[in-house]
Amino acid sequence: MNIDPDLLEKVKKDNAEFCKLYEEHTVLKSRVDKFNKTKLITPEQEIENKKCQKEKLNLKDKMEEILSNYNS
Repeated sequence: MNIDPDLLEKVKKDNAEFCKLYEEHTVLKSRVDKFNKTKLITPEQEIENKKCQKEKLNLKDKMEEILSNYNS
């Protein structure tokens, strides 16, 4: 997500929902990064990784929608 850092900070301060989504997205990003750095993962971990990736993308879409309303 390439957005203006000033806009990001403004929206995080002004919009509690966006702030919550951003925090959840950050946690999921860390989990996905951790899975991706693991050399061998179990099938269960692979499933968990895919779930995290999907949820992370879902959160990103919601955040982009909120940001687009601020840009309008």
